[in-house]
Amino acid sequence: MPTRVHPARPGDPARIGPYRIIGRLGSGGMGTVHAALDPQGLRVAVKLIHPAQADDDEFRARFRREVEVTRRVAGPCLVPLLAADTDAAAPWLATEYIPGPTLGQYVTVDGPLGGARLYALAAGTAAALAAVHAAGVAHRDVKPANVILAPCGPRVLDFGIAHALDGTSVTRTGVMTGTTGWISPEAYRTGMTGPAGDVFAWGALIAYAATGRLPFGTGAPDAVAYRVISGEPDTTGMPDDLLALVTSALAKVPDDRPSAAVLAEKCTALFAGQTTQALHPATDIPTAVNDLVTAQWDMPVLDDPAWRAPAGRRKGRGRTIAVVVGAAALSGALAGGLLFETGNSPGTKSSTGGPAFLPSPTADATNSAQSAVRSHSPAGTATDDPGEASLTAWKESRPARTPAENDAFGAMGTGAWLDPVAYPHFNRAITFHRRRGEVYVATSGQELSPVAVQEVASTVCLGLRDLAKSYPDFPYDDYIVVDTAREEGPGIVWEDDFRTNTSCDTSVQNRSAPAAGQDPDWQPTRSGLEQAQIPSTDKDEIRVAGQTVDSIISEWQGNSRIISDPNWLDNGNMSIGFARDEAVMYVWADKPAWDEATRDRWAALAADTACQAVLTESRARKEWRYAQYAVTLVDDAGSSRFLRWGSAGNCAA
Repeated sequence: MPTRVHPARPGDPARIGPYRIIGRLGSGGMGTVHAALDPQGLRVAVKLIHPAQADDDEFRARFRREVEVTRRVAGPCLVPLLAADTDAAAPWLATEYIPGPTLGQYVTVDGPLGGARLYALAAGTAAALAAVHAAGVAHRDVKPANVILAPCGPRVLDFGIAHALDGTSVTRTGVMTGTTGWISPEAYRTGMTGPAGDVFAWGALIAYAATGRLPFGTGAPDAVAYRVISGEPDTTGMPDDLLALVTSALAKVPDDRPSAAVLAEKCTALFAGQTTQALHPATDIPTAVNDLVTAQWDMPVLDDPAWRAPAGRRKGRGRTIAVVVGAAALSGALAGGLLFETGNSPGTKSSTGGPAFLPSPTADATNSAQSAVRSHSPAGTATDDPGEASLTAWKESRPARTPAENDAFGAMGTGAWLDPVAYPHFNRAITFHRRRGEVYVATSGQELSPVAVQEVASTVCLGLRDLAKSYPDFPYDDYIVVDTAREEGPGIVWEDDFRTNTSCDTSVQNRSAPAAGQDPDWQPTRSGLEQAQIPSTDKDEIRVAGQTVDSIISEWQGNSRIISDPNWLDNGNMSIGFARDEAVMYVWADKPAWDEATRDRWAALAADTACQAVLTESRARKEWRYAQYAVTLVDDAGSSRFLRWGSAGNCAA
C-alpha cells in the first residue's frame, strides 16, 4: 500500500528551508523523510539527515555527493531534486513527493504485473537507468523498494549509494553496496559496480514484477549470493518477448549484457506494440516513453487526507482512549465504567505501537469527559478525521471475501465475547477496509465494560497475529473495536496495530512500558537490517559474526544432532551482519514457523550472546564501532519482526 503521512513527533522541525512540515513519511539509517508543502502548496518529500550522521565528515561528504549526483540526473521516470542545503547544521534535500506503493508492496498485495503495466514498467525503468548512466552515474541499488508505481507512471528512487563514474565519489573502502538478491555476480566476486550491475538488477526487477517471485530465491544472504553467481534465475511464466531481454540482462558476464539504452529502446518498442501504437522513427526514446506511459498507465490515484490537514492538528495512529470511572470505581469497583473516544483530542502512542491511556481523571476531568461523550457526533459528520479510523470508515468496510478474511473469525479463538451460547444477546461482526489496511470488530447487544474491551482487544490482536502467520500477504495492520451498544451511539473504543504491539498487551499500567529486552532509547530499523544483510568484507566483523553465530547455535542445539527437528539452527538459517551507518549488529534467523514461546526463548539467548559479543569487542579494541545489537526473525517473503534490542552497556552480568 502507498506510504502514508504519519504524525510529526516531538522535536520534529516545523519548517526545513522554505518547506512547512506536516508529518513524516519514513525514517532510516541516514535520516528522516518528512512530508512537507512548499509556499505554493506543492507536496514535497524532505530528507533531513540525523544529527549523528551530520557530525560525521565522511558521511557529510557522501551526502553532498548524493545531492550532486541527483542534480545531474534527469530523464523519464526519475524524481527531480527541488532544493538542498548540504552545509546546514542538519543537511537536507527536497524532491517532489511521489505517491503510490513500491513495486514490492504492490506485488505482495495484488500479485504480478501484466499487460501494459508490465511493459510500461520495463520501458520506464530501463529509460530511467539509461538517463542515469548517460549522466555518468551508476545507481547501485535497483530493487523493488526503490521503484514507486505512481499514478503518473513508474518512478526510480534513491541515489543514496549511487556512484559517480568520473572518480569524484566518496565511498567506504571494503564495504559492499547494494541489497542481497539485487547485487550482480561481479560485485560479489570482486566488488566491482557500474552500469552493467544496474542492468543485472533491472533484469531481476522485471522478472520479479512479471512472476511475483524473487528470481534467485530467498534465504541466507550467502545462499542467495551463491545462486546469483552460479545458479539460473527463476523466470518461468514471463512473456517470451520480455524474457529474451531479461535473460540477456541477467548474463553472468558484464560484457554480455546490453546497455540500459538498448534495453530502453527495445522495451519501448514492445510497449508500443502492446498498445497498438506505432513509434515514429524520429521520436527519441525518452519522449516516446513519457508519451506511452501518459497514455497507457492506469494506476489509481489514492489521496492521503493528511496532506490537507492543518499543521499540528494531525492525530497519531494510536487513538487515545480515556477511562471514565464513576464513584464506585474510586473504591476499586469497575461497575459503571465506560470507555469512550476522545474526539479531536491529540493522541499519543506507546513505544509498543498501541494506544496510550490517560490517567484516571479527577472529578472535573470526568465531568468534561462525560460531556464529550454526550456530544459525540454521529458517523459521517464533519468531526470524523479521514486520516484516522472512524465510524465513516467502519461503515465503508465490507464483509470477508478472501480465504484469509474468512478465517479471521476462527483465528480469534473462543473468548467469552465470541461465545453465542454464553452470551446469546452479545453479537459481533468482523469487516475489512482493505484500502486503509484496517480490520473492524463491531459488538452489539450489550455495552462493553472496560474489562470486556481489553479482553476483546487482546483476543482480536492475538488472533490476527496468528492469521498473519498463516497468510504472509495478509494486507492489514490495524484493528478497531466498535461498540454499537453504547447509550450515546456507536463509538470506537479501541484502536491498535497488531503487528507492532508484539505482546498484544492491553493493560493500562504497562501499556507504555517497553517489552522485555527492548531498549526504550532507540529502535532497530528495516533499512539497517537490509544493510546488515549485505555480506561484509571486514575481517573483524566476519570473525565476530562467526564466533557469535557458533556460540548461539551451540547453546541452542545442546547435544542434539537431529537436523529434522523444527527448532534446528545452522548457518543456513541463522546469520549475523553489521549496519555500519547505524553502528548496530543484527542477528536474524529464518524460522517463521516457530511459536511465540520458541521465538522468545531463542531471542533471549541470541540477545544475551550478542550483547556480550559487542561488549567484549568494544572493551578490547577502541576502533570497534558497534555498541548496539538487534535480534529479529525473517521469513521467505522478506518480512521481519524485531524481538529484542539493546546496548552493550546494559548487558546482563
